[in-house]
Amino acid sequence: MSARPNAALVLIEFQREWLDPEHGRLNHLVEDRGMLDTAVDGAAAALAVARAHGVPVVHVPLVLTPGAPELESWTPARLGLRAAIPKAGTWIQGSTGVEFAEAFRPAPGEPIVRGRAGASAFAGSSDFDLILRRLGVTDLYLAGFATHVCVESTLREAHDRGYTAHVIHDACAAFTRAQQEHVREHVIHHFGDETDAAAFAASLDSAISAR
Repeated sequence: MSARPNAALVLIEFQREWLDPEHGRLNHLVEDRGMLDTAVDGAAAALAVARAHGVPVVHVPLVLTPGAPELESWTPARLGLRAAIPKAGTWIQGSTGVEFAEAFRPAPGEPIVRGRAGASAFAGSSDFDLILRRLGVTDLYLAGFATHVCVESTLREAHDRGYTAHVIHDACAAFTRAQQEHVREHVIHHFGDETDAAAFAASLDSAISAR
């Protein structure tokens, strides 16, 4: 697989909520710590090579106002994450958890998605699609958290919107290994494909050499 010249690396929720062992509430819920460490290393490698080759990097945080009214939409938030997030008080603007993890802070000029309100990077009044279209991106390389929630939701919607989506599986993590493997074995192939950080780097090297 060769990375196309109209590709972008998409970093989903590389925020302290996930990556700060001291202040990250979701970090404390990750059972497979080795998988999380692998994902951080894989994402850092993918980020470094994307920047080195001038591949666009798009950052997809989740930032909500107190009480998370963005999740109410036109109906009350009774079930799922729409109900759980306001109760947990996670992802609230101004809190430590919404800050980007130090190793994944956006570089100058790298777009940060605004207005997202939901599991998918496209959800709510997100400007994710507009950013991708402005950049001329057709292929998305997805990294982030959690594999079985926000990465999977973004993968599915990217497919339905006509994008070609690739999951960098060793740059993603779920809470458990079983959740991770379920997505890899039973979900990804319906909506895109998977790669790893080393193959992503090699594909960029190959694409540059072929020019």
